[in-house]
Amino acid sequence: MVYPFKIGIEQAILDDLRQRLVATRWPNEYDNAKWQAGTNKTYLRELTDYWVHSFDWRKQEAYLNSFPHFKSAIDDITVHFIHQKGEGTHSVPILLTHGYPDSFVRFLKVIPLLTMADEKGFSFDVVVPSIPGFGFSDIPDEPGMNPEKIAGLFAKLMHEELGYKRFIAHGGDWGSSITEQISTHHTKLLSGIHLTDVPFIHILKIPSGELSHAEEKFLDAGKMWQQTEGAYSMIQGTKPQSLAYGLNDSPAGLAGWIVEKFYSWSDNHGNIENSFTKDELLTNITIYWATQTANSAIRIYYETMKAIYNPINYINPFHKDSKKTDIPTAVAIFPKDIIPAPREFAERSFNIQQWTEMPRGGHFAAMEEPELLAADIRKFAILLNSNIVLGATD
Repeated sequence: MVYPFKIGIEQAILDDLRQRLVATRWPNEYDNAKWQAGTNKTYLRELTDYWVHSFDWRKQEAYLNSFPHFKSAIDDITVHFIHQKGEGTHSVPILLTHGYPDSFVRFLKVIPLLTMADEKGFSFDVVVPSIPGFGFSDIPDEPGMNPEKIAGLFAKLMHEELGYKRFIAHGGDWGSSITEQISTHHTKLLSGIHLTDVPFIHILKIPSGELSHAEEKFLDAGKMWQQTEGAYSMIQGTKPQSLAYGLNDSPAGLAGWIVEKFYSWSDNHGNIENSFTKDELLTNITIYWATQTANSAIRIYYETMKAIYNPINYINPFHKDSKKTDIPTAVAIFPKDIIPAPREFAERSFNIQQWTEMPRGGHFAAMEEPELLAADIRKFAILLNSNIVLGATD
């Protein structure tokens, strides 16, 4: 059952947040002007000072509530989502799935660009859910909330709760993995999928002697990245609970953990605010803080690691015998993403119908370059529409 939802953070939570920020115990720092050792202390102190004295959560909350929010109980979990209907005479349903360490706010700039009708009256009905354990969706209270299960929840949301016969699915980061799982398990519901990254782990199923030169470079880059940037993923995938105590108790610690990813993974030319405003960064972080979802969000790494390396009923798309999807696929590669994939690698696992190498932008494409991303999604939908009849509501 779908019902309206309005965001409203209790003032006591905001007051406690401010007190904790004022009482932050700051560590020393040296040799970190370029964030090479992690989050730069000078910038983090500037950001937290802004959080205390200038950031207006109520203004941001009003902005968030300008979008139509809903919740729906699906199976054993309640899912929060935005559902914005298109303005055109013909609207195609599209599911947009975020990743970590962002949230549904990743897509706020893209929503109006997709719901707006073009000169032919074409637009999108946009659905943006919060992954369970993120934001205003329920926090899972038992194991197993991996991308396959999330894909099943989102497929039911689109088909059973909202009544869409078929839809397009888009994702980045974990959204890519969840979107791929929808294409694996719920094929009949999809008209196509659109991704901003190709899950790197697919390369592990390719025998080393069969890699192209571009794929060898991609693999080497991935290994180097894992050694220099990937420690967060390993701890979140193996010992998330140990990390969670600090993130759930210290807002400055939470901000330091999250902001570093926005700095490292975006096309910001050494200044994070070339890509994101303080208000954008803090709106996302405040949602994590107020909902106490730092722990439940990072557990998606742990649950996925368990599913891949200790599979029981989990169908692992990264196994060497896994099949290539038949679902029409578009990929938009942004140059400053974590490890941009070569096309021949993507074509091993996906039915590539559209491949776009963007002139700029990074991992958080929907926030950094919303116009480029929205245009690419729209182009793909028009391509699909020229070949098949896209689904509408029952």
